[in-house]
Amino acid sequence: MSFSIRAFVFVLAMAAIVHQAAAAQLRSGTLELDPSKTLIEFRLPGALHTTHGTFKLEHGIIKADPGTGEAGGSITVDAKSGGSGLGARDNRMKDSVLEVQKYPEITFTPQQVTGQLGTDGQFQAKLRGVLTLHGAGHQFVMEVKGRLVGNSLIAKSHFSVPYVDWGLEDPSVLLLTVAKQVDIDIATAGSVVWTGDWARSFHK
Repeated sequence: MSFSIRAFVFVLAMAAIVHQAAAAQLRSGTLELDPSKTLIEFRLPGALHTTHGTFKLEHGIIKADPGTGEAGGSITVDAKSGGSGLGARDNRMKDSVLEVQKYPEITFTPQQVTGQLGTDGQFQAKLRGVLTLHGAGHQFVMEVKGRLVGNSLIAKSHFSVPYVDWGLEDPSVLLLTVAKQVDIDIATAGSVVWTGDWARSFHK
C-alpha cells in the first residue's frame, strides 16, 4: 500500500518547479530535494479502517530544459522505510507486497514538465515520467503546486497509485478488504542551481 509512495516518488513535484523557474528566467536548472524536509505520506482506505503511514526520501535530483520541457534526473524512495505503526501489518507490506529485499527502492525518473509560474513565484505544473515500483516501470503524471523564491523551492503533490493493477499483491483478507489503489501526499523542499548550458549539465 504505502508502497504507492514511490514516487515519487516524488514528489517529484520538484522537477515541475525547476522547469517553471527556468522558463520564467530563460535559465535551466538542477533541483536537489532535501530528504530532511520531505514528507511522503500514504493512505489506504479499508472496510474497517484507513491505514496511514510514511516513507522516506533517499535523494532527489531533477534537471530541466526550459526551452523544450525535457527533464532528467532521479527521485529515489527507500521502500524499506515504509511504516504505519503496526509491526505485523508493516512486515507483510514490505515482505509480501513490496518485497523490499528484492526491490529496496521506489524510483521516479522525470522526462518532461509543463506548467505556469506566476510573478509571485507560485506555480502549478505537471511532471511526466516513469515510476518504477516492484521492479516494473509505469508511465506516470504528477500534478504539483508550490512556490519558488530565488533558489529555494517548496512543493506539494497528491496522487493515487493503482498498485493492484500494476501487479502487486492485494493485501485484502476475507472481510478485511482494502482499496486497490493507495493515495499519496508529498510535501518537499529543495534548492535550485541555475545553469546556462543545460545540455552539458544534463549529460554529466
